[in-house]
Amino acid sequence: MHAAKSHLGRNRAAALLLAVLMAGFAWPLLAAERVLIQSTTSTRNSGLYDYLAPLLLAELDLAIDVVAVGTGAALRNAANCDGDLLLVHAPGREADFVDSGFGIERFDLMYNDFVIVGPKQDPAQIAGLSDPALALQRIAAAGGPFLSRGDDSGTHIKELALWHSADIDPRPASGRWYLETGSGMGPTLNVAAGKDGYLLVDRASWISFANKQNLVLLTQQHPDLFNQYGVILVNPEKCKSSNYKAARKLQDWLLSEAGQQAIAAYRKLNTQLFFPNAAR
Repeated sequence: MHAAKSHLGRNRAAALLLAVLMAGFAWPLLAAERVLIQSTTSTRNSGLYDYLAPLLLAELDLAIDVVAVGTGAALRNAANCDGDLLLVHAPGREADFVDSGFGIERFDLMYNDFVIVGPKQDPAQIAGLSDPALALQRIAAAGGPFLSRGDDSGTHIKELALWHSADIDPRPASGRWYLETGSGMGPTLNVAAGKDGYLLVDRASWISFANKQNLVLLTQQHPDLFNQYGVILVNPEKCKSSNYKAARKLQDWLLSEAGQQAIAAYRKLNTQLFFPNAAR
């Protein structure tokens, strides 16, 4: 048991160091109390954490270190006690995490939506459709190409659910018209741009993506494309190394009127990326 706890402590220390180095935070921030967030990639890629970090430092004297990975990996990391707080977007998997005892109560934090993008020429003729199931059926009939993250992320989980709704299993077409990158949203968008392919992407990542090339937004605004983000505290009874008090302070602020207003105020290209909907 002692060896296992030492191993978890080393994992957490390594994760903290990696997050600090990747974020490039100035050394004076190391004096502030720190919270390690296991996060989906879309919130980091959109610039949300860069926007929130100075607010958190000024109002709460908290510094954040972010490990941005797919939601599945974030949940696994947190279950390995490498994190204090989760901010992810796969509600079913989040509920499982809480039910397992690794997380304390989950709260809705904010939402946006998914969209399907593809080449301007649109060989599958999905432009203007709102029904993602119909769009996927047409993409499959046209032989794609369709780019999948294939990484157990929240976006990948949503994509598989949409294929199921379309009564299509794309896996037999893997390597032909169904191409799995095993990568994050940014790299997958880059591959789609290079191959003139279709893909599912959260709207914040799409707006923030600079290398669109020939890609355009084709299918949007359907209830099945709703994208809910949740926030969960890592349970200190399972993870003794977690900084529970600081993480609780951060969660309370994110769910408060001040935090919700800050999230609503964040924009890129004069467009609101996330819409707060916390209810406590």
